[in-house]
Amino acid sequence: MKVILAGGSGFLGRTLARRFPDAVVLTRRPAEIDFARAVAWDGRTIGDWARELDGADAVVNLAGRSVNCRYTARNRRRMMDSRVLSTRVLGEAIARCATPPPVWLNSSTATIYLHTFGAPHDESGIVVAAPEANDAFSIEVATAWEAEFDRAATPATRKIAMRTAMVFGNEAGGVHDVLRRLTRLWMGGRMGSGLQYVSWLHADDFGRAVEWLIANRRASGIYNLCAPTPLTNGEMMAALRRVHGRSFGLPAYRWMLEIGAFFLRTETELILKSRRVVPGRLLAEGFSFLHSTLEEALRDLAGVR
Repeated sequence: MKVILAGGSGFLGRTLARRFPDAVVLTRRPAEIDFARAVAWDGRTIGDWARELDGADAVVNLAGRSVNCRYTARNRRRMMDSRVLSTRVLGEAIARCATPPPVWLNSSTATIYLHTFGAPHDESGIVVAAPEANDAFSIEVATAWEAEFDRAATPATRKIAMRTAMVFGNEAGGVHDVLRRLTRLWMGGRMGSGLQYVSWLHADDFGRAVEWLIANRRASGIYNLCAPTPLTNGEMMAALRRVHGRSFGLPAYRWMLEIGAFFLRTETELILKSRRVVPGRLLAEGFSFLHSTLEEALRDLAGVR
């Protein structure tokens, strides 16, 4: 199966490339890719890379400047453009194909839903910013991203928007690396109030869900890619401590997070927003998860039973 991984140079691209041996990674830095065949693109304009899409079995767009940064005017423009323009140019390239790929999966984010401590959001959940979560820009980016995907005129290609939660895996560059390191340094306490919800997904189930969506010809539209059991930040950090043999972890109060985020050049929204999201459509349509609880997933990644 020839799968095109647009913007697939990072953590999720490596995760998927393990499952698709004939994957082709579209990247700005092809010389740095050692895990798949790489083809240069700029994520903005049609080029020689577009020929790779003709006759491909699937396209998975993972492109987007990392949100792990300070939201300066320059970074905001890069976050928006890298998502919207890459989606636009992929739509144009697919439309030109003599044999267009039968399915196109485009990244989105579980952050799109309303910050909540109440009932979880399935795919019909409320999409709106919450002042207390300071997430207006994130919602703006997510909705613009999906709107560009919706506008793409690719009638012969099935389209799926993946609203993906935090993915835990052992590939370099993932959030699991950071949390595991903090926990082992006895800094794995609750963050902020610890009551904010975290939606998550094991990397194996992320890959399996992508395979399932490609193979299921009836699948189209929006899918939440997350495990069925969101939990609070406090519960997540407690699970990490149990798995990594730490009896306690220093908590990080909100004022500490604000100071730390400034020096680490990131934003506290990434930690403090409450994301309580469930995979309504995947469950209803028969997808089964290998890892349904976070502690079991963490034990699997750590090789601990």
